This record gives sequence, structure tokens and C-alpha cells, in this order.
Amino acid sequence: MIRNIKSIFTLSLILGAASFAQAQDKDNLGTEVVNVVKPYTPEIGDAFKIKATPALNDSVNTAKKKVTYGIFSVPVASTFAPAKGKATAVKKAKPIKLYDNYVTLGFGTYTSALAEMYTNFEIDRNSNFGIYLNHNSSQGGIEDVVLDDKFYDTDLNLNYSSRTNNFNWRTDLDLGHQLYNWYGLDAQVAQTQSIVQFIDPSHSFYNAGLSGSIEFNEGFFEGASAEVGYFGDSFESSEIRAVVAPDFMVPIAKQKLSLDLKLDYVNGSFDRNFDNDESLEYSHLIVGANPSIQILKEDLTLDLGVNVAADFDPNASKTDVKVYPSVRASYRLVDEYFIMYGGLEGDLKQNTYQDLATENPFVSPTLDSISPTDQKFDLYAGIKGKLSSAMSYNLRASYLSQDNRLLIKNNARSADAANASAAEGYQFGNSFGIVNDDLRTLSVFGELNFDVNSNLKMRVNGEVFSYETELSEEAWNLPDFKASFFADYQIDKNWFAGITLFYVGERKDQESVMTSTVQNTLAVETLESYFDANAHVGYRFNDQLSFFARVNNALGNNYERFINYPVQGIQGMAGATYRFDW
Repeated sequence: MIRNIKSIFTLSLILGAASFAQAQDKDNLGTEVVNVVKPYTPEIGDAFKIKATPALNDSVNTAKKKVTYGIFSVPVASTFAPAKGKATAVKKAKPIKLYDNYVTLGFGTYTSALAEMYTNFEIDRNSNFGIYLNHNSSQGGIEDVVLDDKFYDTDLNLNYSSRTNNFNWRTDLDLGHQLYNWYGLDAQVAQTQSIVQFIDPSHSFYNAGLSGSIEFNEGFFEGASAEVGYFGDSFESSEIRAVVAPDFMVPIAKQKLSLDLKLDYVNGSFDRNFDNDESLEYSHLIVGANPSIQILKEDLTLDLGVNVAADFDPNASKTDVKVYPSVRASYRLVDEYFIMYGGLEGDLKQNTYQDLATENPFVSPTLDSISPTDQKFDLYAGIKGKLSSAMSYNLRASYLSQDNRLLIKNNARSADAANASAAEGYQFGNSFGIVNDDLRTLSVFGELNFDVNSNLKMRVNGEVFSYETELSEEAWNLPDFKASFFADYQIDKNWFAGITLFYVGERKDQESVMTSTVQNTLAVETLESYFDANAHVGYRFNDQLSFFARVNNALGNNYERFINYPVQGIQGMAGATYRFDW
């Protein structure tokens, strides 16, 4: 019945729709204009939303009960006992025992002897007193040398140092004695027995000096050094030198403003001239100041300053104040692997008889024109750094301009040598004097350092020179090339060894060419380059006693370091060193 009712309802809807359609066809509504006075604004009508938490309409709705929890602890017996942790034992290396004192003795060929001793006394925890003694000698015996060629060199140093919270200071007393012989005769004179028998080539040097230094840990006065010394010889020559050099520093922000002052006084005399009995005297006081400021900016370090100096010479008509550049810079381009550096520096350098005799112990005690060297500038630039963790390098090129550079040159045979019995031992063309000249030097230097490991270290370097003189024909006795190689190897805990190699290029000097006992002419001579190889090996018997053996001039080259002065051939020495505590 329900199905029939649905059918009748559906049919009625269809018929009603048809009748409505027919009525529209009969009644034409026509057209009409509709004006919209308000834009259509759609709105969302209220919608029925389901509540997130519907209300429950249930007659069976029980309330939640509160539950209270409790823990009932019951002790449990345990038989587990954890073992205590034990640190792994580190095997400790036996500490190296350091001794404050040692004695070295050695003997070798050419009747040579070496003695060295150092001892230190700890007065208290802040003060120490030390003694150092060194002696090196040989009785000579160089092949084809007709005069005595032995030498002695002995030095003694006494020092006292003290350290406090505010400053550290040290004072030294130095004493020395050296004996040498003017054995360098040219071949023609050496073959003349009537001359040789009258020559006494022996001469000695003596020196004594007192020096001190002090360093402050705080304040603008950084410290100072001072020294006074005497140097003389067995020909009544004497020289006194005194130097005082205080240093000041004031920090300004990240920069450092420094002021270095210097007073350098030398006074000396020689008993006679080379060719006559007229005495020689010289005296110079150099007063200098070096103000500078250091600028630090990340990888750049820059020192800007000037050197101001004046030489007060009582024999000069006037005193000139000289101003020199003092500029140094370095820049880390690639950390510590590539560092560029350079500088432009000048100074007024004091020259002394002691310095010249140290450079060449065969100078005559008749040196005239000892005066300061005016180093106008030293312009240099280079790169340095590391090629690896075990190898570093340094390359540098420089151009040096010096006025009044003292060059050591062979003395021509004196006219007094015609009467050999009355002549001095240095007047037979076997000694050296000085000449003053303006010198320009261009050089290129290179060096490699190898720290292969803690047991092996090596260093090799070389430098080539080019000279230009103003007055002299040559840059007397200056080499055109120098190179060296050093290596030290700790073979094991007992054995150690080392090697030192030297190469010196050609030098120029001047020699008298004689036809008889009368000087004829002077000729420039070229001294050949030479190679000197030295090696040593040692064995540590225990912490205190060790033995060593060394060989010098291992190739036995009888080269001449100075004209007509051959050196000893292959030389061997063996000895021992003993370390101890008082």
C-alpha cells in the first residue's frame, strides 16, 4: 500500500510541473530592467556544529573513583659485589738527571789540547754564581811552515745573577789571553834563511772586561746594559771601550712606543806606525737614540722608527748628526707557511782593535784610521715559513750601503825588513792592516731547516755576494760565496753524532812581489775557495760520563784562510766529559 501511495505522489508532481509550463507559455512576462543598488555580499549562514565533547544523556553514568597507589618495599638480599676499578699503570720514563757542573778534557794531533769547565753555585733560590773556563791550544806543525805556528786561547768568565719579583740582573767578569804567531811568509822570504832566523813572529792579546744587565718586569723602563773593557797586546797597544744602553717602552693601546739610547766610547793607541816610530791614537764617542713604534694588526707587524747618531771625534773639525731609517715589517700571508718580511735600516757602527783582532788574529799592532762605519742603509726583503711540520725555509735579498768600511788587507813588506835583525816580526809581509773604503754589497741568502724528529736535526744555508768599492781595486778578503751544512743525530740513548761542512768562495788580497830584499811591486792575488768538513761522535757511558771523538778538516785540505796562512791538515781529537754536582 505504501508503494502505491508513493507512485500516486510522484505522478501528481509530474502533472503539476507540466501545467506550470503551459501557463508560462500563455502568459509572456516580457523584459524588465533590474537595478542593483548594493553589491552582493555572500555570507555563511549558521551551521550546526558537533560539539567536541558531547553531553551524554545516559541514565547509567557512573562517577570516576579516586584511586590511591602505594609501594610496599621489601628488602632483597644480593650476593653481587662489583669489583673496584683500577687505573692502567703508565710506564714512566726515567727523568734525565741534570747536573750543574761539568769538566771536558781532550787531546789530539798537532799536540792540541782542549780543556773546558763550568760550575754553578746556587747561593739561594734566587741567586747563582758561575765560573766558566775554556782553553784551546796547539803546538803547531803545519807542513812547509818555517816559523813557529803554535797558538793558545784561554778565557775565564765569572758571573753572578739574581732574580726578584720586580727585576732580574746579571754581572760578568771576563778575562782572556791569546797567543798567535805571524807565520805567513811568502815563498821567497821563507826560503831566505838569513832573514827567517831573525824573525820573532810571536805576539799576544790580553783582555779584561766587566759587564752587567738589568731587566724590569713592570714599568716603562725595560732595562739597561753596560760594559767597560780593556784590550791590549804584547806591543804596548791598548784600548778601552765603555758602552751604556738603556731601553724604554710605553704601551699605547695596542701599540708599543720604544726608545733605545746608547753611549759607545772607545779610546786606543798603538806604540808605533807600521813603517816608523810615530805613535797612533784614536778616540770616538757615539751618542745614539732609536725611537720607534710597533703596530700590530692581525697578520701585520710593523716597526716604524729612526736611528739618530753622532760621532764626537776630538780630532774632527765638526760633528755631524746623522739620521738613519729604522723600518721593519712582516706579514703572514698564509699563517706560518708563508710570511713576507722586509726592512730598511741604518746605523753608525763602532769599530775597535779588539773586533779586528778577533776577525783576523794576524793583524799588526799598527792599525791607523780606526773609526766608525757609516752604514747608510741596509735594504732587505724576503719570505720565510714552513714547507711542512718538519721543514722551514728562509729566502732573503739585500742591498747594503756602507761608508768608511774597514777592509782587512795584507801589509806589504816594510823597508825596515831590509835589516832583518832590527825589524819587527810583523814587517815581512806576514801581517795585515786595514784600509778605509766605501762599499756597496748585494747579497742573496737562502736557508732550510729540517727537524725530522727529536733525534735528527739539520740545517743548510748559502749566500752569494757582489761588491762594489769606491777606492780599492777589490773588496779585500771578502768572499763571493759562503755555504754551510749542520746535522746532529741522536743514534740511540747512548750514541750521538754530528757533522759540520763549510764552503767559502774566492777572496782577493794583495801581495808584494820581490826580486830581492827590496820591494818591487804589488800584485792582486786570488785566494782559492775552500771546503772544510768536520765530524764528531760520542758515547754516553752513563748520566755523568761520556766520551767523544772528533775530526776537523777531514779531507786534509791545506787551504789558506788568509794569504800565505795555510791551516792545519786533518786534525783528530778524543776526550771525555764528566758531569757532577758539588
